[in-house]
Amino acid sequence: MASEELARKLQRRLQRGPAQEGDPEPASAAACALEPAPEPELPAGAPTASPDAELSAQLSRRLDINEGAARPRRCKVFNPYTEFPEFSRGLIKDLESMFKLYDSGRDGFIDLMELKLMMEKLGAPQTHLGLKSMIKEVDEDFDGKLSFREFLLIFHKAAAGELQEESGLLALAKLSEIDVALEGVRGAKDFFEAKVYALASASKFEAELKAEQEERKREEEKRRLRQAAFRELKATFST
Repeated sequence: MASEELARKLQRRLQRGPAQEGDPEPASAAACALEPAPEPELPAGAPTASPDAELSAQLSRRLDINEGAARPRRCKVFNPYTEFPEFSRGLIKDLESMFKLYDSGRDGFIDLMELKLMMEKLGAPQTHLGLKSMIKEVDEDFDGKLSFREFLLIFHKAAAGELQEESGLLALAKLSEIDVALEGVRGAKDFFEAKVYALASASKFEAELKAEQEERKREEEKRRLRQAAFRELKATFST
């Protein structure tokens, strides 16, 4: 009996693999019969966290930033009225309409082909390299196309005198139907003069904003009156 019990123990030991030294022996044969629960297996393709990989990615991005090759991360929501306070609300809306007019893909960007069509319609066609140079001049995120913020930056630089005479962007700003120098920064020669003008026109901005709010209130009141009249008419026919 003792030899059979020893044989069973050895067989179970072989099935489980070699045990580490110092493992306690089972208290009884019934306890030995209990097999250890298998460890849960990870599903195929499940991502595994690797501190080394995360550290490597962070170091790689830091190296790209130092070399100027990293794309900037933009976390905040773009607000044209706060980022370009030197532009009036009316001017920004006109520029937004112009941007959407040439954004034929409706993806929120003007790509190379859309810019090509835009310059042709403005009467200043550009070469392929010229178009790429235009985008590169204001392409802050290096995606090879113009966002609305970068589009506004063109007119900001044009009004501030920061564009070269031979620049295609200057031709774009001059040939557009929007007189940025008149409606925007009033021909400010540099960024600081534009800021001074923005502070001086703060009251005008507030007046425009208040006028828009009053207009919305009037429209809401008209809509409410129309709904009330419709309900009265409906009640008359229902009785």
